[in-house]
Amino acid sequence: MRDRAEEILKKYLKSEYLITHSYAVEAVMRALARKLEPEKEEEWAITGLLHDLDADMLNYKEDPEEEKLHALKGVELLKEEGFGNEYMYQAIKAHNESNGTKRINVIDTAIYAADPITGFINAITLVYPDKKISSVKVKSITKRMKEKRFAAGANREAMMSIEEIGIPFAEFAQISLEAMQEISDKLGL
Repeated sequence: MRDRAEEILKKYLKSEYLITHSYAVEAVMRALARKLEPEKEEEWAITGLLHDLDADMLNYKEDPEEEKLHALKGVELLKEEGFGNEYMYQAIKAHNESNGTKRINVIDTAIYAADPITGFINAITLVYPDKKISSVKVKSITKRMKEKRFAAGANREAMMSIEEIGIPFAEFAQISLEAMQEISDKLGL
C-alpha cells in the first residue's frame, strides 16, 4: 500500500519542496497514530503522505478562490486512482479549512495540526548555524511559537488544535521533531 501511495504522490507532485513536505507530514502522522490509533498507523501515514496531492495543480497566488478546491481535488485524484478510503478522504479534505470540510475524527485534527508544524520545524532548522534538524530542541519550537514574527505564515492556531485531542503542544512538538529527525536524510536536514 505504501509503495502505491508513493507512486501516486510522484505522479501528481513535481515540486521537490512539496514532496519533501509530504514525507515530513507522513512521518509525523505515523508517530501520532502510534499514540492515538495504533491499529490505523498505515492509514494515518499514507493520509499524511498524500494530503497535498493536488498542490502543484492549483495556483492560489493568481486565483485565491482555488484554495477552496485544495484537498477536494486531491481526493478526486485518489478516487480516480482507486486508492484510499472514506476515512482518509475525510482527513485529507479536513486539513484545509477553506474548503468547508469540518473536522470530525481524531485523524482530521491530527493532520490539521501536523501539516503546519512540519514547515515550522523546517524553518527553525534553517536558522540554526549547522542547518541540521538533529540540533533542534523542543524548547526552540515552543519558544518560537510565541514569536509571532518568526515564520509568520505558519498557522499557529492549527498547530495548537492538537490540544483538542488531548496532546499538549510541547509533547506534540517532541513527537513531530523526533519523527522528522528519523527521516532527516530524506528531508535534506
